[in-house]
Amino acid sequence: MAITKRAALLLSLALLIGIFASACNTSTPPTTSSKTINVVAAENFYGDIVKQLGGSHVSVTSILADPNVDPHEYQSNFQDTKALKNADLVIKNGADYDSWIDQLLSAQPNAHRTVLTGAGIADHKLPDNPHVWYGIDNVQTIAKTITTTLKKLDDTDASTFDSNLTTFSNSLNTLQQKITALKAKYSGTPVGLTETIYLYQTQPLGLNVLTPFEFDKAIAEGNDPPADTVTTANDQITKKQVKILIYNVQTITPITTNLQNEAKSLNIPIVPVSETMPPSKTYQTWMTGQLDTLQQALATATGK
Repeated sequence: MAITKRAALLLSLALLIGIFASACNTSTPPTTSSKTINVVAAENFYGDIVKQLGGSHVSVTSILADPNVDPHEYQSNFQDTKALKNADLVIKNGADYDSWIDQLLSAQPNAHRTVLTGAGIADHKLPDNPHVWYGIDNVQTIAKTITTTLKKLDDTDASTFDSNLTTFSNSLNTLQQKITALKAKYSGTPVGLTETIYLYQTQPLGLNVLTPFEFDKAIAEGNDPPADTVTTANDQITKKQVKILIYNVQTITPITTNLQNEAKSLNIPIVPVSETMPPSKTYQTWMTGQLDTLQQALATATGK
């Protein structure tokens, strides 16, 4: 059957419309994109925690990362200022532990920057003791707050952040179980401390800290302890009243070195602990390693 000119024209027009519609339908659909959140952590243990929670969606710079440096004496530098300039999120400890970063933040006001303070978030704080990250329950709470903040800064990857938090929380539960097991075996064991930092774990462990708190507090704050507390701390070592000595390797003074040397001479086990996380460690492996060393020392000292 012959096709009229009019019919041919209509057929051509229909074909053109179909081709155009097909081209429109094959266009690339819109995609959602996540962002990389720039994070600055005043201390590397907070940096590690946010890395575990944020994964590939965070870029983290940790300022205090050298376990050989006394954190109380740290002096900020130009690199610290540069890192803070483009930070979306800053995590610091607070409680006068890292006041140097407060000065940097004040010098570079940024309304779009979020600042989290560990000591402000922690819900199991000890009096006159800023070392809240040594409390596993505190870190659990801090991790939840960090995750909530990451989700606000990058809601596209919220499910990833929630999944990472679950994994992190489960690992902390394993740490808590280890502490519970050690408490069941060694609760009440008399121990000495050279600083307040480990009180966040000696209490859950049920260990009996004999060292005067005034002594530990003064050392932690970089002050000379009262003379009578120094005498007491020395007597507790020389008379073997303490079974082990827990020694902060980053806050060293002639007084703490003397305690360490006396303990060594009397074969009292020494447990070294640090304020800054050692290189190539995660928060969990750091804490687990120290608990393992503590367990070995307690076993040696008590015969259990």
